[in-house]
Amino acid sequence: MSAPTRRRRWFTICAITTSAALVAIPAGAASGRNNSAFGVRTLAQLAAQRAQSVGGVTANATTEDDGGDDGNEADEIAEGADQYAEARTSPGIVSPGAYGAAWSSLSSLSSTGGSWKNITDLPYDSDDSRYRDYDSNSSAGMGNVTGRLAAIAADNDGYVYAGSAGGGVWRSRSGGGHWKPISDKLPAQSTGALALDTGGRLWLGTGEASTNADAYLGSGVYVLSDPRHGTFSSRSRVGGDELESTTIHELRFSGGKVWAATSEGVWSHSTKKLSGAWKLEFAPNPDYLPGGSLASDASAAYKNIANDIAIDPKDPSKVVLAVGWRSGDDYNGFYTKVNGAWTRITSGLGDLPADADNVGNVTFARSADGSRYYAIDQSPEQLNTNPDSGLEGIYVSKSGSPTGPWTQIADYQGLAADGSALTSSGYMPGVQAWYNQFLTVDPADAEHVYAGLEEVHETKDGGSTWSAVGPYWNFGFSCWSIDPAKQTGDCNQTSHPDQHGVAIGSYHGKSYVYVANDGGAYKRPVNGSQDSEGHATDWTSLNDGTIDTLQYYSVGVGKDLDYGGVSVTGGLQDNGQSELRSNDKIMGSNFGGDGGDTLTDPANGCNIAQEYVYLAVQVTQNCAVNDGSWIDGTGPVTSYGVAPPDNETGEARFIAPLAADLKSSSTWIAGGRHVWVQTHGYAIRSGDEWTSAYDLGAGHTATAVASSGGKVYAAWCGPCNNQGFTRGISVGNEDGTGWHDVALPVDATVPNRYLSGFAIDPDNADHVYLTVNGFSRHWTEGPGAGVGHVFESTDGGTTWTDISSNLPDVPTNSAVVTTGGGLAVATDLGVVYRAPGRTTWQRVGSLPAVAVLQLKLSPNGKTLYAATHGRGIYTIRVSHLR
Repeated sequence: MSAPTRRRRWFTICAITTSAALVAIPAGAASGRNNSAFGVRTLAQLAAQRAQSVGGVTANATTEDDGGDDGNEADEIAEGADQYAEARTSPGIVSPGAYGAAWSSLSSLSSTGGSWKNITDLPYDSDDSRYRDYDSNSSAGMGNVTGRLAAIAADNDGYVYAGSAGGGVWRSRSGGGHWKPISDKLPAQSTGALALDTGGRLWLGTGEASTNADAYLGSGVYVLSDPRHGTFSSRSRVGGDELESTTIHELRFSGGKVWAATSEGVWSHSTKKLSGAWKLEFAPNPDYLPGGSLASDASAAYKNIANDIAIDPKDPSKVVLAVGWRSGDDYNGFYTKVNGAWTRITSGLGDLPADADNVGNVTFARSADGSRYYAIDQSPEQLNTNPDSGLEGIYVSKSGSPTGPWTQIADYQGLAADGSALTSSGYMPGVQAWYNQFLTVDPADAEHVYAGLEEVHETKDGGSTWSAVGPYWNFGFSCWSIDPAKQTGDCNQTSHPDQHGVAIGSYHGKSYVYVANDGGAYKRPVNGSQDSEGHATDWTSLNDGTIDTLQYYSVGVGKDLDYGGVSVTGGLQDNGQSELRSNDKIMGSNFGGDGGDTLTDPANGCNIAQEYVYLAVQVTQNCAVNDGSWIDGTGPVTSYGVAPPDNETGEARFIAPLAADLKSSSTWIAGGRHVWVQTHGYAIRSGDEWTSAYDLGAGHTATAVASSGGKVYAAWCGPCNNQGFTRGISVGNEDGTGWHDVALPVDATVPNRYLSGFAIDPDNADHVYLTVNGFSRHWTEGPGAGVGHVFESTDGGTTWTDISSNLPDVPTNSAVVTTGGGLAVATDLGVVYRAPGRTTWQRVGSLPAVAVLQLKLSPNGKTLYAATHGRGIYTIRVSHLR
């Protein structure tokens, strides 16, 4: 029997949240590669091939492809990021300081009663042996995970500091684990850089250090004099507001100065006197900086990107700047000072490229003794033309000077051959080198280097040989099996894919390397052991549940018929779908890859529909509990692919809307180009069971859908970017009758911005609320400025009234009507509430500055669930909202 071919992929959509401002990378600026499918060998494929090789049979599984795109992961990262940005920016330019102002405004609101409870602050086991079904990545070998970490720092006394993409900075006193948040008072919860100086102070650069279209920017650089005991506050900011609305890529120290490589050039500041303004050292295109003559140009966001700074340890006056946009620009290159002026280096670097086409995202690292400098270089030319990798190479300067000469010590083919899990994936190490990079040198050995791309690579001989000590996953290796009695067969644990940060520190006298990636934090001894294939045997996950930076897109709640209480599930960036039963001490993962929208049957929490991406919907009726015996045909598959046709044609957004009728959990609405309806509930088994209720039109894709008692509301955009942005609302019936487009001219009450969600009054389907994303009152130029974020219609969507009132000017993502007629709204900075009969808004609880993407009510309507994109899932009693 032929092997089934289902592609389940780990994605890294980089949805960076909760900072001081947002920059949108112009449409088309990201790499537009059009090459072969990513095709990572998935659990199903590998298991089937393994079973076939030993004479097994693979029954109960159908051949299926996820469809909807060309399958290339790097393309999809950029596309998903672009779409996340469109929701918050199109069709205007967001002014610097917008998030800081919004946070101040939100913080000044009066608060409701009650307080939030985090329900996902427990271990999340991606290898949970209960969930080894067809669509799960359980047994891949990552173990306990949390949300994306962007940076990490460690000292020699067991203190470790982890900075997350959207959930703030966390501290461990025990070499990793037992974490505590230490930056909750800041208006920016996204991390770009963490660094300890020689005096033991912890420096935090906010704004995630990745050139993603969706990247929220930061509020500057902060320093903590006593990081072992203190917490960050607004008073700990270094300098003035010069670095607001930037991302901080790296912080480097030399000669009493701290250097910052940012999205708006290279800056410096005294490390002794922390007041006073930052000094702009170099910006290749200063006219595009804020206040410049070209600041409003569509390309301004990527005209001054600085990636790293290298300082000669023997001559601190020799400084090399790595500057450049990942997809290529004329200014890309290395710069140093010649006769007092920053000048591009055009020769003398040796193997390290000097031409703009081959200098993109760069990371430097130097040895403690000053004898070696190392560098990773991502090539725009490779990114744009090579279907395998965007990596130009890894290099060493044996002179110890960043001016070289440099010698290449690794390329993507060599790294692939040294134990990589990607050799049969259809792409190679470094395909995401514009997004995945870290580099560090063992302080005790100048030739012992760790390099991070999608995987963790190690050399102990200065680059002559390499080992993939942290492979992408364990699928495909001879040690792997799906045996539920073991985490990952006979393989050792690996680290989660997609590396972002690294540090070396000590605990109880033993040195460890700490890595930060899309699954959280991991460590191993610096001089750890390897198996015969070069994979580490001694990784430890540090994601013990006390650190919760999980990035949810959605949440679903239903009664737990087996254990009482409720079952809670949710879709996550790059960490699949979490499943939390009422008796659980750990969460499990019952679907792999990215988790998008979620439907859970209120009457039975094990009836679940989970969206992967582009409406690739999977459904289960037993929580996807499976022991993996379906692989050899001795057991059944218990999850099924039921994607609507727009998944195959690519006419759905990356995270597309999916909803159940308020009056009937067996009737579902899905939005792509079409409004799709199916009435088989969780018993659906095929994508053929969807019917098109309405065609939104060529080029239009749904952004929100909702239904009650057969009446459907659908919002759409198309084009969805700054150039020609349009939006609309269509209303009709689930049976395909009565459909019409609501008249929404650009100058209508409802702004020309991204329409993000509907909330229907359960007692009256003609009474509906609309949430609008992006900024639209004080902080946006162009159409959509001067209007609010929440609107109400009492005539089925024909006319709308702005009910924003005192709501801060902040993007809103979804809403829910609570018992008694209150309205709760999820925003990029927390949750607000309007009590029944009132016209003003209150802040709900005191969440940190974290984006809340979706709200749901418990089956009895008494508890409100909030899916945050960076701090897990929270609940609050509805009766406390007064």
